[in-house]
Amino acid sequence: MASSPITWTQSRSGGVPMQRYTGHVGPIEVGLVEYDGSNRLWTWWSPLAEAAWGHAQDAEGAQKGFEAWLRGWLENFRPFFEGA
Repeated sequence: MASSPITWTQSRSGGVPMQRYTGHVGPIEVGLVEYDGSNRLWTWWSPLAEAAWGHAQDAEGAQKGFEAWLRGWLENFRPFFEGA
């Protein structure tokens, strides 16, 4: 997989790393990945679209799944930017 434009930062509480990552593209928060202990899966979702979410077995898989969704979702906007 090519280098990602998303910067993932692990959340911390009192200096202790948590099982949660926030993804940014520049200053914009685009996604979150968090461990769901009840289902024992990593869940990803986006504040950009309410219905955007998915699961993976590990944090890296959830980050890759999120990025695949984001690329597809942003593709919907290509005609808008090319038509200007």
